[in-house]
Amino acid sequence: MGRKVGMVHAVSSNVRLFNDLTSEIMPGVEVVHLVDEGLPSLSGERSRERVVRRLKLLASFAEESGAEAVMLTCTAFGRLADEVKDAINIPVFAVLEIIADEAVDLSDRIGILASHPGTLVSASQMIQEQTTLRGKKVEVKTLLCAGAFDAVRREDWAAHDRIVLEHLNRLMEDVKVVVIPQPSIERVVKQIPEGGHSVPILSSARLSVQHLKEKLDCPNLP
Repeated sequence: MGRKVGMVHAVSSNVRLFNDLTSEIMPGVEVVHLVDEGLPSLSGERSRERVVRRLKLLASFAEESGAEAVMLTCTAFGRLADEVKDAINIPVFAVLEIIADEAVDLSDRIGILASHPGTLVSASQMIQEQTTLRGKKVEVKTLLCAGAFDAVRREDWAAHDRIVLEHLNRLMEDVKVVVIPQPSIERVVKQIPEGGHSVPILSSARLSVQHLKEKLDCPNLP
């Protein structure tokens, strides 16, 4: 029987992206995709319990399907991974945690680019928490790509990419590394010509699949 992982998405467009990355980075590994597009509409502390309940249910479906690990690709709820993992017997990872660790390792002046306000808040908090744990000081600048998220919902990817690229170019002028927590923005990074990055750009999608591969290959790694 082949190896299998589970991925929980809040937008259906992430399925193809993560399939492509998994085929490239972990060929031969099957992905069980579970999509709940109602998750982004649940925001605020009052909705936390409902979000955790739904994430636990989706993660349990992945485990029942034979997955060896589960990845939460929804950055707005990535901080809930510790609560979700209590419900199942396989590891649970979150793209937000992975990219925050990498960013803190690289620079003390970090930019965060996103099309969803909740992602900016979660990513900024996660990075600040990581710097506190390490005793470091960082400057974090966030930039919201207003209108890009709505463009995705109406499947206007040309408008989405244009808005994101404009904001990305602006943000690169003010920071030493750019963090892109939302997997849906990975497509825009690919459009930048080689050598066109004035600073490193960290994509949560690629980093998270690489991290997942390392965990499957060496499950005893911390």
